[in-house]
Amino acid sequence: MVNEKDAPLLELRGAGKRFGSVVALEDADFTLRPGEAAGLVGDNGAGKSTLVKILSGVLRPDGGVFRVRGRDVDLRRWNVAAARRLGIETVHQERALGECQPLWRNVFVGRHKKNRFGFIDAAFEKRETEKVLKEFLGLRGHGVSAEAEVSALSGGERQGLAIGRAMYFNADVVILDEPTTALSLGEVDKVLRFVRDVKDAGKSAVFISHNMRHVHAVCDRFTVLDRGRVTHELAGDEVSVDALSRVLTGLAGGEGA
Repeated sequence: MVNEKDAPLLELRGAGKRFGSVVALEDADFTLRPGEAAGLVGDNGAGKSTLVKILSGVLRPDGGVFRVRGRDVDLRRWNVAAARRLGIETVHQERALGECQPLWRNVFVGRHKKNRFGFIDAAFEKRETEKVLKEFLGLRGHGVSAEAEVSALSGGERQGLAIGRAMYFNADVVILDEPTTALSLGEVDKVLRFVRDVKDAGKSAVFISHNMRHVHAVCDRFTVLDRGRVTHELAGDEVSVDALSRVLTGLAGGEGA
């Protein structure tokens, strides 16, 4: 067995997934190393969502091998709870947050801290949420507190809150599903900074996006999918934004992506 210290953080080999007669993923490989951000790119229907759902425990592959830190995962028992126990968290688009709920409830949703009487320890959760707001989002003196509703945050800050939540729960892998969709340029810059913060903290990220400039700005490596298959593995420092775009439009090397 590979030494855990030398092993990839995540390693998926020969993964496949069918939905009836539809092949969503076929013989797919994916690797994520400690401290890196990997871009997962491809057109609609390429298989990105299926691959992400397998990594995050939403789906079980029909076949293949999945290892976390060099250890085989029992795919028969693979689910979201198992993924979280292994330090894998997914940040969905901002609509996943409860708009009318206070920030502290969003941070601890599904994982509330209980007191000795079995009730939610609201005071503890509010204090910890204040730490996330100040230490990760850098919100100091802006009138935003743990009691504020999600609607008080901008789009970029909402994504930052979700990323900060993952970091608070000690995620080693943060999966970001189209985190910059429908954001202004300034808000995009905030989200990209948050992704860099994940890397600076020694964690790893999987960044899914249709925008090549956004994904190229923060990712060390790119996995390109086309119709359920991985077609390219490209190093971030060896491919330009334009070259990456040409791969996706089928203009590089004569291969479609």
